[in-house]
Amino acid sequence: MEKEKAKGSARSPRRTDSLSREIIIRTAIEMLDGGGEKALTLRALTVRLSTGYGAIYHHVKDKGDLLATAADEVITGVMSGAGADADPRAALRALALGLFDAIDAHPWVGAEFSRQPWRPALLDFYEGVGRLLDALDVPEEARFDAAGALVNYVLGVAAQNAANARLRSGSGADPETFLEDAATQWARIDPGRYPFVHAAATRLGEHDDREQFLVGVDIFLAGVSTLR
Repeated sequence: MEKEKAKGSARSPRRTDSLSREIIIRTAIEMLDGGGEKALTLRALTVRLSTGYGAIYHHVKDKGDLLATAADEVITGVMSGAGADADPRAALRALALGLFDAIDAHPWVGAEFSRQPWRPALLDFYEGVGRLLDALDVPEEARFDAAGALVNYVLGVAAQNAANARLRSGSGADPETFLEDAATQWARIDPGRYPFVHAAATRLGEHDDREQFLVGVDIFLAGVSTLR
């Protein structure tokens, strides 16, 4: 009896470790990446982790808390991996691209931060942008608007890309086919009424969304340089 009891008490710590907060959040991120917010339910999570509701509620309050914490985890990774460059322009570019890539890889993150722009990870991102704008000698009175413009640009473009990805997924079209179809539609537009759009059709089918995003960041950087 004593040996059996000792074995039982030795197993408990291992079970607690296996249901750590980190594993719960990582699993939630995998489920969100695989099927979006609809795929993440506490019931599905308990099944995936082979556990009960009590173990989940020990670490998170509800699905909303789980979503927010998962989004924080993704962006915390961005902050740890970007913005360390000594050149503030390069650091700001890397930071913006890091957030763009994170939302591209985890489309649900953008929607979550739109609902809760006060989340710690997004505040850390804002703080990092503000610090780099200061290093670029952007006047204090212009820093708030400049930081907001950049963060809104990143979130907006990333959200649009995520929406496009969902449309492609629903239609079964790959990105190249989707762009080719869009370019074909643009090419049929009346050049007399839409001369720029008609001419841009040849570029649309072959452009890269990520590269175009970076061009936008460079335009932003060129603009803030005039605020000194």
